[in-house]
Formats: sequence, structure tokens, C-alpha cells
Amino acid sequence: MTVDSQEQEADRAERRRVRRRRRARLKAAALGRSRGGLTSKVHLAADRRCRPLAFVLTPGQAADSPQFVAVLAKVRVRGPVGRPRTRPDAVAADKAYSSRANRAHLRKHGIKAVIPEKADQAANRKNRGSAGGRPVTHDAEQYKERNTVERCINRIRAWRGLATRYDKTPDSYMAGLQLRSSIIWIRSLNPTA
Repeated sequence: MTVDSQEQEADRAERRRVRRRRRARLKAAALGRSRGGLTSKVHLAADRRCRPLAFVLTPGQAADSPQFVAVLAKVRVRGPVGRPRTRPDAVAADKAYSSRANRAHLRKHGIKAVIPEKADQAANRKNRGSAGGRPVTHDAEQYKERNTVERCINRIRAWRGLATRYDKTPDSYMAGLQLRSSIIWIRSLNPTA
């Protein structure tokens, strides 16, 4: 091996080390590459009054469907007495959350799924014939109320720091999300006329 090839190999090793460190820093900051550059994604659950119930923060390239169970696991609604309620009567979600695993999780916990089936999933089910199972149904009237999540996100994004994620660490960003959600909850409990 010549001196030049040894230097080139050392340069390659250094570049690999720098790339690994950068990936580790981005993962620790819950940042990931998406079409918009370095971003993060907030997965959340909201009630019918557009109040946030639970948050999960992931890198921007993370898919929605795998986060479904994690978000539902964080839902805790306190009542006047007793334990907090952790299981809703029904869950309305868009087609991104339509998967066998999510539907099985909801069935296992006795929660009504109001999630339409994707066109490709319906076609695959039909192609399998009787082995494909029954068609997925959902309540269209309840599905119309799914926009409460979008309206909740718009309320959260009223804070510019949360809309653009100025915070460097995921902990400080989640603290901002929690603070904004508590303000939304307080305003909903004490409405001003």
C-alpha cells in the first residue's frame, strides 16, 4: 500500500466517522430527512373539541401507521373521580393509519375503528378471494369529525416556534407542545365570551 492510498483510506474512514456522528446527533434530536429538509413529525390524538390528548415526536421521514399504537398508549383523560380513562369508544383516523396491525389492536381493546381502507389494500383483499377476509366498513358520519385533529394541529401551530421547530432538543420541543396543549385545555375549560 502506498502513502497516497493510505491517506485516501484514512480520509474515507474519517468521513464515515463524521457521517455516523451526524446521524447519531440527528437521531438524538428527533430530526430526519424529508422533502422539506431536516424535519420532525408530531403524531397526536385529539378529542372532539380539538384538544390534544397525547403526542409522539418522530423524525420527519417516519411513517404514520407504526406510531398509531404509541399515541393511543399515551392517551389519559382524567375524570372527576377514579382512574384516568385510557380507552376511547371510537378512533377516527385517515387512510395512512389503515393497517391490519392497527385494526387488530383496536379490536383487541374493544375500540371501534373509523378508518377507511386504502384502495390498494382493498384490491389486494379482493384478489385473495375468500381468503382476503371481509370488507372494511367505517361510519361515514363519525369519519367527518376526523378534521378535529387537523384543527388541533392548526391551534398548536399558532405558536411560531412549534410550527417551525426552533428548539434544538426534542425535550424542549415536547415541553413547548405540552405547554401549548395545556393552554388550549385551559381556554376550553374557561371560555371567554
